[in-house]
Amino acid sequence: QVQLVESGGGLVPAGGSLRLSCAASGRTNSRSTIGWFRQAPGKEREFVASIFWDAAITYYADSVKGRFTISRVNAKSTVDLQMNSLKPEDTAVYYCAAVTVWSLSRRSNDYPYWGQGTQVTVSS
Repeated sequence: QVQLVESGGGLVPAGGSLRLSCAASGRTNSRSTIGWFRQAPGKEREFVASIFWDAAITYYADSVKGRFTISRVNAKSTVDLQMNSLKPEDTAVYYCAAVTVWSLSRRSNDYPYWGQGTQVTVSS
C-alpha cells in the first residue's frame, strides 16, 4: 500500500502562484512514479505532471508546460507541484497519485493509489 496526502491548495488571483505538496509513505520504491492529476466540475480527471521517484525524470501536460514544475523533495519524501502564472481554467481539485513502477502513462486508471485531493481556485 502507498499512502498519499496532499496539501497546499487555496484561492489565488489569476497570474498568482501556489505550491502543492504530496507526502508519500508506505510501499514507495526507487521505481515508483508520482503523478498529479486534476478534475474540474463536470469534466474528466486529467493528467497534469509526473515524476519518476528516483530518476527525477518529469513529464507535463501541454496545458501546464512552462508554468508548472514537479519536483521531489528527498528529505521529506514529498513531491511538490509549483504552479505559476495560474489561470482561471486551472481551477480544479488536484490529486496526487502513485504507481509502484516507472510509468509514462497519463491515464488515471493506471495509477492505483490516490490522495484525497486539494482544491485550487483561481479567480479572474
